[in-house]
Amino acid sequence: QVQLQESGPGLVKPSQTLSLTCTVSGGSITTSYYAWSWIRQPPGKGLEWVGLIFYDGSTYYSPSLKSRTSISRDTSKNQFSLQLSSVTPEDTAVYYCARDDGVYDYWGQGTQVTVSS
Repeated sequence: QVQLQESGPGLVKPSQTLSLTCTVSGGSITTSYYAWSWIRQPPGKGLEWVGLIFYDGSTYYSPSLKSRTSISRDTSKNQFSLQLSSVTPEDTAVYYCARDDGVYDYWGQGTQVTVSS
């Protein structure tokens, strides 16, 4: 059973960088051909895909967030991480990590991140 767990600060100041980590257990992030995504849900809105990192380390980002987003991984810890720079209150959301096998078959529970001074 694959499990994902998000971690990171729940409060970030405007203009700073949001940093989250997803720890995966029950499966390796280097297993072909899975992708590992970050998805967010702002209050009162739908889900928004942020970006992903493939099993081989290649990354893809939402065009609307690409200039501010970086996804990386630590294979020794079986973790992948999100960094979103220059945040504004519009980046306030519940952030999820999920495994992408054509469908999002495993999700973390989500973590609330609020951008506020």
